[in-house]
Amino acid sequence: MPRIAVIGSYVVSLTVRVPRKPVMGEALIGDLFDMGPGGKGTNQAIAAARLGAHLDLLACLGDDPFADSAEQLYAGEGVSTDYVHRISGTNTGVGMVTLLPSGENSIVGHLGANLLMQPHHVEAFEPVIARSDILLAQLEVPLESVTRALEIAQSHRVKTILNPAPGQTLQPDTLAHVDVMTPNESEARILLDLPPDNPTPTQDLAGRLLELGVETIVVTLGKEGALIITSRGTEAIPATPVQALDVTGAGDSFNAMLAVSLGEGQELRAAVEHANLAGAYTTTHLGVIDGLPTQAELDDFRA
Repeated sequence: MPRIAVIGSYVVSLTVRVPRKPVMGEALIGDLFDMGPGGKGTNQAIAAARLGAHLDLLACLGDDPFADSAEQLYAGEGVSTDYVHRISGTNTGVGMVTLLPSGENSIVGHLGANLLMQPHHVEAFEPVIARSDILLAQLEVPLESVTRALEIAQSHRVKTILNPAPGQTLQPDTLAHVDVMTPNESEARILLDLPPDNPTPTQDLAGRLLELGVETIVVTLGKEGALIITSRGTEAIPATPVQALDVTGAGDSFNAMLAVSLGEGQELRAAVEHANLAGAYTTTHLGVIDGLPTQAELDDFRA
């Protein structure tokens, strides 16, 4: 059983499915509503726990009823809450998702307590990081805290995975502590302070990130699969074809399975193949948490 430490967020997700994108100023009525827990850190932690990992989470909640629900969720999923902090005087993070029939979505959020995670929270988490196989992080908590966690992990020779979402420009002092980075195509551009639609080929962008210190880049391509890019070259890993219902949590499922597979000692190609499968499974379910598979469910899906 791999031990995975996650530093990340908790966000309550409020999803409405609408027939098309609304225009500015329009009140558009949807045909489906779902409210559930989310946030990249939480999604990835629960996904990894369901896949069989021993999971420790560092996260910050507000002092509202959403925080109570979060603690109940973690307890039910076997996620340790020893380092889940409740911050008084602030709200728990929330995200409002507009979902299209195609499965595509857009999200507006407020991160609330997630933004109050400080480096001292991370330093108290160091004993957990030190005994882990993998540290998995995202960018829905302050960058200084993420960077500190990556530094601590590498000082203990713990493999680091950074899912750089939401996209933001990162400096070399952060990138130098990343073993595996998992951007999508737009995030790969934003990381280098470029517009998300910049025409530079993705492989060239990944090459720049390698030069800045990242050991391995795994670019997620949605229905096209993923690219593994290292100093030794590029390898395309095809996706599992499915009829997508909701792509909201696919990246989180991908990253969790990647962390679990690498934590088990699998080779990178096999780990990415398994991650593609987990991401595809999640797109066939409405709502992120409901779409995060157990290993048995993933085995059945593969069959």
